[in-house]
Amino acid sequence: MGKEIRKNSNLIKLESMGDNIIRVVYTTRDAFDDNSSIGIDHNNLQGLEAQPEGDCFIADAGRLKVKVNPDNLNMQWNSKNGRLFDIPAAKLARTPVINYTTGDEAPIIKRVKTVDGERNFVENLKPVEDHEAYRCKIFFNWADDEAIHGLGQAEEGIFNLRGKVQYLYQHNMRIPIPFFISDKGYGVLIDCGCLMTFNDDERGSYIFLKCVEQLDFYVIYGDSFDEIIAGFRQLTGKAAMLPKWAFGYVQSKEKYSSAAELVQVAKKYRKLNIPIDCVVQDWKTWEGDSWGCKVLDQSRYPDQYNFSEKLKELNVHSMVSVWPNMNSGTPDYDELMAAGKMLNDLATYDAFDDQARKIYWNQAKKGLYDKGFESWWCDSTEPFSGPDWNGEELREPWERFEIVGKEHEKFLGQERANLYATFHAKGMFENQRADFADKRVLNLTRSGYAGIQKYGTMLWSGDISARWDVLRKQIVEALNMASSGMPYWTFDIGGFFVVHENWQARGCDCNNDNSPKWFWHGDYENGIADDGYKELYVRWLQMGLFLPMFRSHGTDTPREIWNFGKAGEKYYDAIAYTIKLRYRLMPYIYSLAGQVNALDRQMIEPLYFQFNADKEAKSCDSQFMLGKELLICPVTEENADTWNCYLPSGCDWYDFDTGAKYQGGQWLNKKIDLMSIPVFVKAGSIIPMEAALDYATQKVSTPMEIRIYEGADGAFTFYEDAGDGYDYENGASNLIEMKWNDAKKELNLASSNFSFDGGITGRKCVASLGDAKKEFTYDGNEITINF
Repeated sequence: MGKEIRKNSNLIKLESMGDNIIRVVYTTRDAFDDNSSIGIDHNNLQGLEAQPEGDCFIADAGRLKVKVNPDNLNMQWNSKNGRLFDIPAAKLARTPVINYTTGDEAPIIKRVKTVDGERNFVENLKPVEDHEAYRCKIFFNWADDEAIHGLGQAEEGIFNLRGKVQYLYQHNMRIPIPFFISDKGYGVLIDCGCLMTFNDDERGSYIFLKCVEQLDFYVIYGDSFDEIIAGFRQLTGKAAMLPKWAFGYVQSKEKYSSAAELVQVAKKYRKLNIPIDCVVQDWKTWEGDSWGCKVLDQSRYPDQYNFSEKLKELNVHSMVSVWPNMNSGTPDYDELMAAGKMLNDLATYDAFDDQARKIYWNQAKKGLYDKGFESWWCDSTEPFSGPDWNGEELREPWERFEIVGKEHEKFLGQERANLYATFHAKGMFENQRADFADKRVLNLTRSGYAGIQKYGTMLWSGDISARWDVLRKQIVEALNMASSGMPYWTFDIGGFFVVHENWQARGCDCNNDNSPKWFWHGDYENGIADDGYKELYVRWLQMGLFLPMFRSHGTDTPREIWNFGKAGEKYYDAIAYTIKLRYRLMPYIYSLAGQVNALDRQMIEPLYFQFNADKEAKSCDSQFMLGKELLICPVTEENADTWNCYLPSGCDWYDFDTGAKYQGGQWLNKKIDLMSIPVFVKAGSIIPMEAALDYATQKVSTPMEIRIYEGADGAFTFYEDAGDGYDYENGASNLIEMKWNDAKKELNLASSNFSFDGGITGRKCVASLGDAKKEFTYDGNEITINF
């Protein structure tokens, strides 16, 4: 029980987690609501005593303390090193919570076909006041030179939110997360599920919460940005490990149309000796107009289980698209409707209900998982963005927020308008784990919220268009998601929509619809026949190589490698090289994934995480770090033969391709061609690599290479486990510390605890220091290699 402070009608509670996290709860009611919108376990919090000082109270957790004026919730936040920021005020205003119902009337349903699926619209829903809650504003005083990052993924490509307005609502290309990080060394997490806005303009600096039961937020201080991310995960949950194969190459499209086609694609990749780990079945696996039904069309997916077994014989896995909405008259719909487990649009299942989630899972299990599909693509998990997904002109930001937000409030509830995707993911994760504990859950989901990382999810940026400016903005959105505590995020390599005015070439079964659509705005009317698109695709693939999921997907034009030429031709060769490099880096990439779970790290990092003292680096929004070692500088302009790369100060850097060494603190104009991927390695780095792999879990006889980049001491935590299942939660994994002593020119590998089939224990390795090579066998005991 935290310290409660009452002043007039204001009731405030202060609690802590450790010495660097403080929770503040504020209401004007007589008692607090003990529920958490984002699943925080309040049992992990400790009461925090507040000592009076004049009209204020001071609460000190150790490295973080706050001075609170209970009259107006003015707060001064300080770390052990001094002032962090101020909250000059927080304001609560009573507001009615409205539910929508048809009452005693029979629902009047209008079914509409949209690009994003068929939708039901109940035309006679009426608003009914249910209870009273609050609208809330939290005001902030930030330093003039302070940068604010995070709050999820949007579309605009805004890195520093200072001076901006951002609307936080679920949409096809928007994933709001109620968490931001300041470059001054703290983060703020708001426990709410409602629509929000961020304002830093002439109207003030504040975050607006549209409907909450109370103001409930956490301030997280960190000596490093890693510690702030770890604090976010302490509160909202550890990220679950994904199956190792999820980090291989994923081939998807809108859409493969049969089980046989999925197998043919996998066979062709194997025949061409191009690595692959997964093929993806997009929508319309159902029969006819049975939208959203998780029963396969037997004319196209006969004996799907045996086709899935053929994929497994090729060491290729599968993923299948599932939707939360269903057409009436289908078996899945009828079952959920009979149980009273549909939302009031009478098309979308109620993911907030535990029994509804179980019914939905059992449908997916029986119709798809038991037929051999191994992972989920939970599409359209912001199910009510349809009113904005039409028209020729992009609406104003405030207008989109109003019309889409209103739909989510109407069907999901005002207090949980941003929560549907998380509860949908919760149902898939918990129910699959209960039935199949030996298989990790993988759920590619278009929307999410704080806490969704617990549920085996990979977020992606939605149905973006094939343009260079969009590719450039995707870098920023990757940085934003990293700053929001989200470990796993990706995009559609090549952009989803490729054409614009050439409506006859549209995918998604829309090539008979000539109406203009603002979102269908690619630059390549001839798709794959245009060399301009091929170049864009290569550059997109090169950036995607360094994201948590390496997934090619889109409509309008095919993406498989053979559509770009053949071996010996430049586009084909560039694609082949990029995919193969992903697999060479697999030990490094999977180790980063292990660090996400075991150490609460991020795979992708903005430069300010490590180089916050470098003004150029901390504001850089065109590059990112993969782990602590690799600086990624994506090429985002067509016909580029040089590329400007910023090398942060405080260390030396090596060109990954050439091995050339450069001093940090400078812009470098690197010569490039289509094959070039500007990547630099920080001095002192240790990078474990493979010679080659055909799939992520392949056991090979070639030595594992451990590359060392001298010039500084360094360390790397090598991670391995069984690659599937959840035994890692009980300690069945290796975190092997690899350390480089630059003065002694020594590489040390610590001992391991387990031996995994195909793992590093018992394997031949080669340590590389420039041209110098040292071969050794790692037997699981500590070993030192001298150069």
